[in-house]
Amino acid sequence: MSLLHSDTKTASKQAAAPRQEPREDEDAFIENLARAIVRRRLETPAVLFLEAQRPLSFISSQGLLFLAPFLRLLLPPGGIDRFARLLDTPQGVDRLIERIEEIARKR
Repeated sequence: MSLLHSDTKTASKQAAAPRQEPREDEDAFIENLARAIVRRRLETPAVLFLEAQRPLSFISSQGLLFLAPFLRLLLPPGGIDRFARLLDTPQGVDRLIERIEEIARKR
């Protein structure tokens, strides 16, 4: 019983651990995605979409990962996984929205 209890403690500590600092490739992905959105003048619909799905961002990321084999037929494979990781946390969604708004303001 103590073995099960110690595993539960370890799992809860790992789940409660704060997310590490964003990686450089994540920053580059956010930058490229935000620039592509602003270049196409889709900043308002993109921000509205991201804000609307914010409460369900984790579920959306898991849905993307589930559908990834099918979406890879239409989209580049790396982009799906990166976008799913970005939606995985509220901080990722916030960073993307902030970057879209910054680029749109400069334009």
